[in-house]
Parts: sequence; C-alpha cells; structure tokens
Amino acid sequence: MSREELVYMSRIAEQTERFEDMLEYMKKVVLLGSDLNTEERNLLSVAYKNSVGSRRTAWRALTSIQQKEESKGSKNLKLLKDYKKKIETELDKFCDDILKLIENNILQTCNNAESKVFFLKMQGDYERYISEYAVDAQYDEASLKADQAYKKATEIAEQELKTTNPVRLGLALNFSVFCYEVI
Repeated sequence: MSREELVYMSRIAEQTERFEDMLEYMKKVVLLGSDLNTEERNLLSVAYKNSVGSRRTAWRALTSIQQKEESKGSKNLKLLKDYKKKIETELDKFCDDILKLIENNILQTCNNAESKVFFLKMQGDYERYISEYAVDAQYDEASLKADQAYKKATEIAEQELKTTNPVRLGLALNFSVFCYEVI
C-alpha cells in the first residue's frame, strides 16, 4: 500500500475502533522512513494510546481487586496475580514496540523541533506507563528513561517552540504528571 492508502486505512481503523489494526498501518508509515506530518503523528499516537490505555485500565482494576482479595485472604490470589501478569506482558509488548520505533526509526527522521519534542514526550510517556506497573530494576530503568526523555524534550521545546505551542503545553502537562506520580 502507498503512504496515502496506509494513512487512509489508519483513519478507517480508528473510526471502527480497531486500534491494533490502526497501529499496524501507522507502523508501516513510520517504516517508510520520512518524517511524519502532524496528522500522521496524531494517528500513530492515538493507535498506541488506545491499545495501551485499555490495558492500563485493566491493570489498575486488577490491582484494586487484588488488594481487596488480599485483605480477605482469598484463595483466588494466584489466579488474579497470573491474570495481572498477562496484562503486564501485553503492556510490555506495546510499550516496547513504540519505544523501539521511536528510538530506531522516528527520531532519526524528525526534521523539525515540534516533531522531535512530540516523540520525545511520547517516549517519556511510554516509559512512565512502564514505571506504573514495573518493580525493582525495571522500575528504576523506566523512571530514569522517562525523566531523560522529558528533560530532553523540554530543553528543545524551551529553545525552539513558543510557550503557547500545543505540543510544548502537552509536554509540560505530562512531565508534571510524571514528577507527581513517579518522582
């Protein structure tokens, strides 16, 4: 498929709430090797956000259920923990996928500050998502990488983007969430 056809199919997948299909179409666009325009950046972001978002919600719900069951001394704790581990494995798959795509492909093709800030912020976001469920060394690594990505994005944004730029504002919001929830 051509770039235009892939973007079109990504829009169709979004309208039909087939976010994992959307994600596959947009990955193909990224692998074509040129900088993504604003619409393409947003489509890629929506595809991953929705694929990961439902799993983050499920993980938080399972954590709450697990805490209640632990307080009751439930016999089903192993089942809950196994199911939660399954969700974490799925989260790892999606988060690792977008992080590799950003690091190995997208950042090499960014040719303007807004695009670079957008993807560094996205990198920070997905490392932050990992830190929400990770423990020990994985938590430390994800937190450090998120902090580095947000700081690098902030440095570029402060130098090259207006204070009212929506990407810069989104970065400030997400970096502050990271500082509050993780740091």
